[in-house]
Amino acid sequence: MNRSTPGIIAALACLWIAATADAAAPAQPDKPARPNILWLVSEDNGRFLGCYGDAQAHTPTIDKLSRDGITYERCFAQPVCAPSRFALISGVFAVSCGPAEHMRASGKIPAAMKGFPSYLREAGYYATNNAKTDYNSPIDPSSTWDQSNRNAHYRNRKDPSQPFFTVFNHEVTHESCLFPDKGPALSIPPTDPAKVRIPPYQPDTPEIRADWARYYDCLGALDDQIARKLKDLEADGLAEDTIIFYYSDNGGVLPRSKRFLQESGTHVPLIVYYPPKWRHLAPAAPGSRISDPVSFVDFGPTVLSLAGVKAPEIMQGRAFAGGAKAAPNEFVFCTRDRMDERYDMIRSAMDRRWLYIRNYRPDRPYVQPLAYMFQARGYQSWAKVAQEGKLTKATAMFWGEKPAEELYDMDADPDNIVNLADDAHQATLERMRAALRKHTLEIVDNGFVPEGSPLEGYDASRAPGALPLERVVALADLASTRKSENLASFIAALDDPNEAVRWWGAQGCSMLREKAAPAAEALLKHLADPSGAVRVAAAEALARMSKADQALPTLEAVLTDPSNSWFALQAANVIAHLGEAASPSLPMLKRTLQDFEAATKAPGADKYGPRYPKDLLKRTIEALEGVSKPLAYPFPSPAR
Repeated sequence: MNRSTPGIIAALACLWIAATADAAAPAQPDKPARPNILWLVSEDNGRFLGCYGDAQAHTPTIDKLSRDGITYERCFAQPVCAPSRFALISGVFAVSCGPAEHMRASGKIPAAMKGFPSYLREAGYYATNNAKTDYNSPIDPSSTWDQSNRNAHYRNRKDPSQPFFTVFNHEVTHESCLFPDKGPALSIPPTDPAKVRIPPYQPDTPEIRADWARYYDCLGALDDQIARKLKDLEADGLAEDTIIFYYSDNGGVLPRSKRFLQESGTHVPLIVYYPPKWRHLAPAAPGSRISDPVSFVDFGPTVLSLAGVKAPEIMQGRAFAGGAKAAPNEFVFCTRDRMDERYDMIRSAMDRRWLYIRNYRPDRPYVQPLAYMFQARGYQSWAKVAQEGKLTKATAMFWGEKPAEELYDMDADPDNIVNLADDAHQATLERMRAALRKHTLEIVDNGFVPEGSPLEGYDASRAPGALPLERVVALADLASTRKSENLASFIAALDDPNEAVRWWGAQGCSMLREKAAPAAEALLKHLADPSGAVRVAAAEALARMSKADQALPTLEAVLTDPSNSWFALQAANVIAHLGEAASPSLPMLKRTLQDFEAATKAPGADKYGPRYPKDLLKRTIEALEGVSKPLAYPFPSPAR
């Protein structure tokens, strides 16, 4: 026997003892090799929570989740739900798949694009969604989720050891909670309106105070609902294996929040809790607060990273946790385009400190009379103050026409009321402007293409030679500055073979109003342009030169053309903006309204295409006939 033999025998004996001990021990249930992931989503609320420093909020459950988890100080979302959910489900910016950037549309996605929960399911996860699916795209919920409805729940999986990814949407804070006839019944003690803080950009009216108080009440109810979900998770014995996300789908919901690119509309809460077992996947220790900016396109890649699933190449976001964690974002970006029946176009870029906003239609006021939005008493109250000419400098910023560029210091000015774009911050302005331009070109921003154009869509906009985006963006930048020395560039653009270039040439003329009079002859020729969008933009430019008599026949023709309801909506917008100058079209508007009403009732009708022109025409007709007061477009010139 050599000297190593006793050691070998001893080792074999130990192995035998261990094996027999394991055989005698009772069987233990399998534990998931990957974490469960739970998303608790609220709707339409900003960071009005105790853990974000709001002393008025009563949110003890969410505050505790923040103390035990990781709180993100700079999370930004699209300012409205449908484009926001597109970014969440796809990991791709909505503007890359036009027209997904608009509120209520169907983005044209590449054939390979799937909702990211599909990849989790392929890896063995059980995926449920309760229950929102307004993805602004053809992404199919039935192939994305194991279950997607009001009954969807991780409890419905057949194998209790199967890891799950589950989403619960909480609607108690949705915008409609502020509508007098639609708000939920609440059992908690009401907030005293006298004690709420009214931000300086809002007028201090009883209606706005009442809405703020109601909003805090709904946030309290939300906290109770979140508490019940966490209690269920604990009772099911799943808390130690579940990573929990809490976030809001967009900012909101008081006036100048949802739908707008100030922080009040895009800066949302995000808290991620990692149980001890899974803290090795976390980017920081419990209780940490992270100031690196994150965006909703980052959520899909992050969940896949936490689950150990490779993200597809098409995703534009970056994982901020898990095994595939990427370098932090230096900038994140948001967009605002058509909201329901009204058009606008705004872009923003944010870093840790600065918010940069580029207004591509600065001639459009921030506040447009959207029918759904104006159900809120706060907006009605603010409109009344505006019409009475009682706006202050701060409350007027949101009411009249917009500057081309805005720059806000989010640390020093979280209410975003001091625009530093014309101040002594040129280096910062140029850095943020360059970041936005670079991003716009990299993701192929389809918002620079008119809605309804064949150039829209992920594949169409990237086809060789289809969209000279760099040239289009440069022209749009010139148009937004509204300087008459650029008129020659706009006139030249009208003869370009590319639809998007001609469209921006016409819009540049329109924004110059009477100063574009030398372009009138060229614009008249484009009342017969092959593109309905260009015809509408040329007609608007002529109407703004007091040539409504020449513009209206073209607008009427586009409006009544059934081949493209989005071009029709653009024409309806211009007619609505003309006010009394559109009176000669009143008989046609009445006939067309009946056509759109019939179209919305037709079997298989596009849910929103005919509906939005119909809704806008109805209000335009009422205003022209004096049945109801228009919601002040154009609004009274605000105090400056």
